[in-house]
Amino acid sequence: MNTNNIPVITIDGPSASGKGTIAQLVAHQLGFHYLDSGALYRLVALKTMQLKADMQNSGQLAEIARNLNVIFKDEQIYLDDKIVTDDIRTEQCGIAASQLAAYPQVRAALTERQRAFRQLPGLVTDGRDMGSVIFPDADLKIYLTASAEVRAQRRHKQLIEKGMSANITDLLQDIQKRDERDSNRSIAPLQQEADAKLLETTSLTITQAQDAVLSWYNDIFAKTRV
Repeated sequence: MNTNNIPVITIDGPSASGKGTIAQLVAHQLGFHYLDSGALYRLVALKTMQLKADMQNSGQLAEIARNLNVIFKDEQIYLDDKIVTDDIRTEQCGIAASQLAAYPQVRAALTERQRAFRQLPGLVTDGRDMGSVIFPDADLKIYLTASAEVRAQRRHKQLIEKGMSANITDLLQDIQKRDERDSNRSIAPLQQEADAKLLETTSLTITQAQDAVLSWYNDIFAKTRV
């Protein structure tokens, strides 16, 4: 099946920028499929920790990535038939995911898996390299960001609401370190692509950010129908 004509919106950005929340809302509004690419890396990290595998062994990590038994269903994520939706959202899992994402073999193992989510009527996806590497022909590319301080506050609120302990100072330091690591890695570094629209959400509400994405997409859709 030729999927090149299926519309795609990519929302890339740093950790805790709110891109996942916005992507889900936009996907729901448009009736599109949704891909949380970061969840796949977190799932590899979780499986690696479960197996007590070597985080420095890129070949072993890539093998784990290729053989993940994962199902996304009804807003839940299953790994080996067990719900792990909250398990992959811990800071430990996030840090490990950022580390293993620097390995080219791991990224290659997950590339086709991510592209398979491009199905009718369309796809909204968030991550670090969705517009640059996975879907370079996306109809709309967005780079969504916010200040590190605001992102730390958002992550702190998110974790507390889930009943997890969190220290905002530690969260800020982790976010800053992750930004540096993601931006400076040799493979698919986190950066705003030349053809991506910047969405700075430091002072925006969720609704305002969602409306901005929908407005941009509707403009593109209108032009293609002229």
